[in-house]
Amino acid sequence: MTKFTQVLGQIRPVDTSLAPAVQAHLDNLTKPRGSLGRLEEIARRYCLARGSAQPEMGKKVIYTFAADHGVAAEGVSAFPPEVTVQMVKNMLAEGAAVNVLARQATAEVRVVDIGVNAPLDDVTGLLRHKIAPGTENIARGPAMTGAQCRQALEVGMQLAVQAADEGATLLGTGEMGIGNTTPSAALLAALLPCEVEAVTGLGTGITPERLAHKQTVVRRALQANEQDLGDPIGALSAVGGFEIAGICGLILGATAHRVPTVVDGFISTAAALTAWRLCPDVKDYLFYSHLSAEAGHREFFEQMGVRPLLDLEMRLGEGTGAALAMFVIEAALKTYHEMATFDTAGVDREDSSS
Repeated sequence: MTKFTQVLGQIRPVDTSLAPAVQAHLDNLTKPRGSLGRLEEIARRYCLARGSAQPEMGKKVIYTFAADHGVAAEGVSAFPPEVTVQMVKNMLAEGAAVNVLARQATAEVRVVDIGVNAPLDDVTGLLRHKIAPGTENIARGPAMTGAQCRQALEVGMQLAVQAADEGATLLGTGEMGIGNTTPSAALLAALLPCEVEAVTGLGTGITPERLAHKQTVVRRALQANEQDLGDPIGALSAVGGFEIAGICGLILGATAHRVPTVVDGFISTAAALTAWRLCPDVKDYLFYSHLSAEAGHREFFEQMGVRPLLDLEMRLGEGTGAALAMFVIEAALKTYHEMATFDTAGVDREDSSS
């Protein structure tokens, strides 16, 4: 049995038998019933995912997977491919936005080289899991082989298991890779499914003229790999990226250990959709951090019937949205644990007869 099939076999639905006890506690807190709105929903979902009516918030870890993409050669980004390795070094030096926000959320950022087109031998603090120095050009053929895809998935699974063993109870996803909104758009178009125009946006800030070219590149990718798009793993191998596969594996591995995952933005959502298609039970372990300004993110939420926690018009990636959403999730859990109840505070309950 491979690591991949073993992890899939360990995934179970959330324990809904806990829902009445969790709801009773929420309703006993000193507030009008339901007045904390979605914070109550978040606390309830966290409890069910963790399998406990009194779960604690342990270590929070954001994994930022970095990889390069052959499709960047098609001119789909406003930035050159060299920026991938430059930003990896910036993250390791604690200089990126994700580092700043994660510090405020008391979350650890772990940067993973899963396919950067540079040796990176001169940097410290990097998790080294390079599969290859970037994917192939999806506009001309498959991004990776099936073996490479499974290897990337298993890297993510392994990291999730290690984090759970260290006491992590909430993971976040992040990524860095110039050109990666293009494979993400192709993957969403294949797996939702939907039209290319609905999911292909400006990415790093390209011009409208270059957007039209980018949409053409996504169509070419789907046509070039049409025979492989019928199942999630085939689609991921054909038009995905190493960091997308790594994030997908992280989500699956975390779910198998009842650790909820905060999905960052557009690229991470493509990975989450792949995990969802592979195992529908995954959906109840996921918190979607924010609505990205990237075109296509809204299409995903509308089609899949889920809601993000925040809408701040962000489109940076890295794990920035995940870090911000961790604030909200921890706040929800703190109100659940730390608010007084009507019984302990001696506060009269609402009159249920009115």
